[in-house]
Amino acid sequence: MLLTVVSGINNVLWTYLITAFLIAVGIYFTVRTNFVQVRYVGQMFKLLREGTKRTSGVSSFQAFCISTAARVGTGNIAGVAIAITMGGPGAVFWMWIIALIGAASAFIEATLAQIFKKKDTDSFRGGPAYYMEQGLGKRWPGVLFSILITISFGLVFNAVQANTITAAFEASFGWNKLTVGIVIAVTLGFIIFGGVKRIARISEIIVPVMAGGYVLMALYVVTANITMLPDVLGTIVGSAFGWHEASGGAMGAALQWGIKRGLFSNEAGMGSAPNAAATADVSHPVKQGLIQSLGVFVDTLLICSSTAFIVLIAGNYADSDLTGIVLAQASLSSVVGPWASLFLTLAILLFAYSSLIGNYYYGETNIEFLNANKNWLLLYRLAVLGMVMFGALKEVQLIWDMADLFMGFMALVNLIAIAILGKYAFAALRDYSKQSKEGKNPVFYASSIEGLDHIECWEKEANQEITAS
Repeated sequence: MLLTVVSGINNVLWTYLITAFLIAVGIYFTVRTNFVQVRYVGQMFKLLREGTKRTSGVSSFQAFCISTAARVGTGNIAGVAIAITMGGPGAVFWMWIIALIGAASAFIEATLAQIFKKKDTDSFRGGPAYYMEQGLGKRWPGVLFSILITISFGLVFNAVQANTITAAFEASFGWNKLTVGIVIAVTLGFIIFGGVKRIARISEIIVPVMAGGYVLMALYVVTANITMLPDVLGTIVGSAFGWHEASGGAMGAALQWGIKRGLFSNEAGMGSAPNAAATADVSHPVKQGLIQSLGVFVDTLLICSSTAFIVLIAGNYADSDLTGIVLAQASLSSVVGPWASLFLTLAILLFAYSSLIGNYYYGETNIEFLNANKNWLLLYRLAVLGMVMFGALKEVQLIWDMADLFMGFMALVNLIAIAILGKYAFAALRDYSKQSKEGKNPVFYASSIEGLDHIECWEKEANQEITAS
């Protein structure tokens, strides 16, 4: 009974509270950084290209791929389709606006993760738990965050992703769920027991194929129906403000579903992606902050928008019998042919499988924060594989609801922390901008910002001038 009540609160009031907080913090960071997510778009792409260069540790591109692997999931297909059926085409517009706001939060949390990261053999680890402990000077918020993210992302969300894969293959090919589940668990085990470098290498392969293939398919659909594009864009904007309510949803519904889809898809401000951002070997924290900010745009403006354009061009979103992945399949099939069902099944496999990898790593780095004993990491890995098998065979909605609740608490803890610690990211941005304007390749030192004497990974430069506080 108590769990049912908690689940109900989670689905209504709790979601609205977290949503409001995420938006407020995003707007605050957007103003304080003078729209860093807009001013530095050009540099984001430049840094991402430079980040493909190999390093002895994890490259910035690999770190970007790990976070994108977790961030981009089946929600980018099914979730967007649901948002359009429930909120109308206008939901897409508000999804874009939320991505623009959230990119500032993504920049702040990723920059903080870099500033407060720790050495881990031949790579790095970090994230909210680490910047809470070092930046706030208290360990308990980091412990709380680590427990919440490990349960929600590392265990429960991975069970849901496994369920999505097995259900899709059973529906499309009639394959036995147990067999598919075993294959998933065995291959995932090979990856996660190889450590962060193997996770980074696999993510670096899967993510470009996954995202690139899906975006190219959407581009083909748009190009083949290019004459419809002005009407589709007009419908999106018109429905967003209630001008075209007959097209599927008044302004209130469009706003609600667009915000919900945007926030919970790109995960900006929730504290998940910084765990991957911290692994990157870069010369300045702001570099990875900008790259992770770009990740929000890739998730929402590219991949979510791909689904949106496919559904809106097909025009069958008003059919009340179709929603979620079924609507996406029907839409794609109507514009490219019946083989679209096979394509989407493979897309679901890549989207969900990549999430398994990214979600697992978020739990791993937080398990190491809680206890460095390798036996705990082994138990966690076995628990992940166990949850994958559990999810492959059956879905329990209550567990999914509880995971949402844990994620909400996780986001709340992280948002409070980054609001307090944001001053360090602001100072790092000023330092980065100053060096960039001088024509230098920005390099960061602990002495670049006052109050960072206790951090581990950025050596002090002799006689370095304090540039900001």
